Amino acid sequence: MLSLSRAWAVMSKEFIQLTRDRLTYAMILVMPIVQLLLFGYAINSDPRSLPTAVLVQDQGVMARPVLSALTNTGYFRITVAANSQAELDRALARGDVQFAVVIPADFSRKVVRGQAAEILVEADASDPSAVGGAVAALAGLPGQALARELTGPLARTGRAPPFEVVVHRRYNPENITAFNVVPGLLGIILSMTLVMMTALGMARERERGTMEALLATPVRPLEVMVGKLTPYVLVGVIQAALILVLARLLFAVPMSGGWLALSLGLLLFIVGSLALGFLISTVSRTQLQAMQMSFFYMMPSILLSGFMFPFRGMPEWAQVIGTIIPVTHILRVARGSLLKGSGVMDSWPSLAALAAFLLAVGTLAMIRYRTTLD
Repeated sequence: MLSLSRAWAVMSKEFIQLTRDRLTYAMILVMPIVQLLLFGYAINSDPRSLPTAVLVQDQGVMARPVLSALTNTGYFRITVAANSQAELDRALARGDVQFAVVIPADFSRKVVRGQAAEILVEADASDPSAVGGAVAALAGLPGQALARELTGPLARTGRAPPFEVVVHRRYNPENITAFNVVPGLLGIILSMTLVMMTALGMARERERGTMEALLATPVRPLEVMVGKLTPYVLVGVIQAALILVLARLLFAVPMSGGWLALSLGLLLFIVGSLALGFLISTVSRTQLQAMQMSFFYMMPSILLSGFMFPFRGMPEWAQVIGTIIPVTHILRVARGSLLKGSGVMDSWPSLAALAAFLLAVGTLAMIRYRTTLD
C-alpha cells in the first residue's frame, strides 16, 4: 500500500540532492531563459541594414537620389565608399560587406536622355537567406528612386522605369542551400563530437578513479593535455576530411581553393574544441555534468554562429556573443575558402580569433587542472 510519508521522504531527499548539485540546478533554471532570449530576440530570418559598399563613377545629379532610395529601403547600410572595382571585390571576398553597388559613369546622362540606364548590385549569396529580402526590395527601386528628379520635361509618364537594377549573385548564383549549410557542418559536427568526447572521457576517468593514478605521477598539466588531446586531433582531422569528401561527392559543393587558410583554421578549431572539452572536464565532476555543459555550449554555437540563421540579422548584442564563439569563425573560414577561394590574408581576422580562443581556453584548462585530488 502506498505510504505518503515514505514517498514524501524520498521526494525530500531528491530535492536536497538536486540543490546540492549546483551545476544541474543552474542548468535547469538558466537553459529556459537562454532559449527564450535567443529565440525571442536574437533570431531573425529577414536581416536588414546589411553592410554595403558603393562605387559611384557618375558625377551627375541622379546618383545621389538612387543611393538615398537604396538606404531608405532599410535593407542596405552604406559602410564602404570604394574607389575601384578591385576594392569592391576585396570587400565582398573578405565578408566585410554583403552587397556591392556600382553606378556607372554615364548613368545620369542615360537617365536624362531616356536611354537604357543600369546600376549593378553584386550580392554575397554564400548565405541565400541573408540576401533574399534585400534583393526582393530592389524590384521597386527604379520606379521610386528618381520620382522627384524626373518631373516636368523629364517626366516619364507611361514609360518604362528610368533605369534597371542588374543583380549578380556571387559565390552561389543558383541559391543552393547546401552550398551554405554543408561547409557550416564542419564546425557544428566537429564541436559536437570533439568537445563532448573529450569532456565525457575525462569525466569518466574521474568517476572510475583512474584519474588518481594519473595525478600521482609527475606528469605536468601541459603534458597531460598534449597526451590526452593528440589522439583526438587525428580523429578531428579524419572527420573534417570525410565531411569535405562527402560535401563534394554528394552535394557538389564547390571547392574554390583557399586550402591553406582552411587547413590552418581547422587545425586551430580542432585543438581549441578539444581544449574546451578538457576545460569542461576540470569543472564537472560527473559525466552528466560534462554532457550538460557541452550542450550548453552547443546551443548558442548553432543559433548565434550564422549556421542556422543569418548572422547579420541578429541584434548587435547577439552578434557580439556570436563573435566570441569559435564556431562563428570556422564557418567564415570554411565558407570563404570553399565558396570564395579566400586565402590566409582574407581570413586572417577569423584565424586570429581561433588562435586567441585556443590560447585562452588552453591556459584556463591548465590552470584548472590539479596535480592532486581536491
